[in-house]
Amino acid sequence: MVNHMKTTLVIDDTVMKRLREESAKRGVTMSTLVEAGLRRILDEPEPRPAALPPLPHWDSGGARVDIADRDALYALLDRD
Repeated sequence: MVNHMKTTLVIDDTVMKRLREESAKRGVTMSTLVEAGLRRILDEPEPRPAALPPLPHWDSGGARVDIADRDALYALLDRD
């Protein structure tokens, strides 16, 4: 059993004109062409996301103080 659903679509005038012309040229209904186009798009495999670029990296020059050493940290903060 084949089920069909009627629906309303908003289609740009220029696209609709081309649809009418193409359906007449092929001798098929506009519904047939629209359904074929939708099936073609929906059957395409999902596009794979592009690979992300590598994250930036830099040399920080090393730690100025061991933050676990409270006295060294306070000494650095009190400088200046």
